[in-house]
Amino acid sequence: MASRVRVDQLQKDSADTHDQLNECTVLVKNLRGEKATLQNENATVNNDLKALSSESKMTIEDQAKRLKDLQDMIQSQKDVMNKLKNTIGDALMKYKTDELFVYIKDGKVYVSMQEKLLFKSGSDVIDPKGKAALQSLAQVLNSTKDITVIIEGHTDSIPIKTQLFKDNWDLSTARATSIVRILTKDNGFDSKRITASGRGEFQPVKSNATAEGRAGNRRTEVILSPDLQELYKLLEQ
Repeated sequence: MASRVRVDQLQKDSADTHDQLNECTVLVKNLRGEKATLQNENATVNNDLKALSSESKMTIEDQAKRLKDLQDMIQSQKDVMNKLKNTIGDALMKYKTDELFVYIKDGKVYVSMQEKLLFKSGSDVIDPKGKAALQSLAQVLNSTKDITVIIEGHTDSIPIKTQLFKDNWDLSTARATSIVRILTKDNGFDSKRITASGRGEFQPVKSNATAEGRAGNRRTEVILSPDLQELYKLLEQ
């Protein structure tokens, strides 16, 4: 009888052990599955980090290249305008500084031509000496691509009112238009690349309190600007 009880106990223990073994087997299987899942997730994260790092590196490289391209383009524009200034200065060398002078401002070339070179007082008819100067200027402009031209007329502050001109606005604009006609119709400069404007007395460079100052303000400026389309395209990228 005792032996039978002992056998039954051993069978029960064996069954319990078998159940525990099955539970352990399932647990190990689940742990292995979770481990595989974690490994896959870790690999995905590492790949994402590598991709992000690579992308960031490429972005920095692209930005550096873009900055260099921008700097090169700006320097190229400066070189072009400096060369243009020197070429115009050489072409107009025979004229005195109180008749015209050439300078660079804000990346643009200015040819400032005084009234005494171009016009009689209160007139928009260009004198022969002024026409000769504009012809020399036109020869340089016609050989220069990728620039636009603005002609700005300026006066002193003394009011004017004649049959032809109501005020200094009229006079300054008419003078600018006369120069545009000389450059385009008489000397072949591209009409699509030039604009006439009048500033009247509102942008003086000297005091209007003296005769000398007023004479300096009576001027017409030929403003040459580089074509910035390629620069704008690069900035928009």
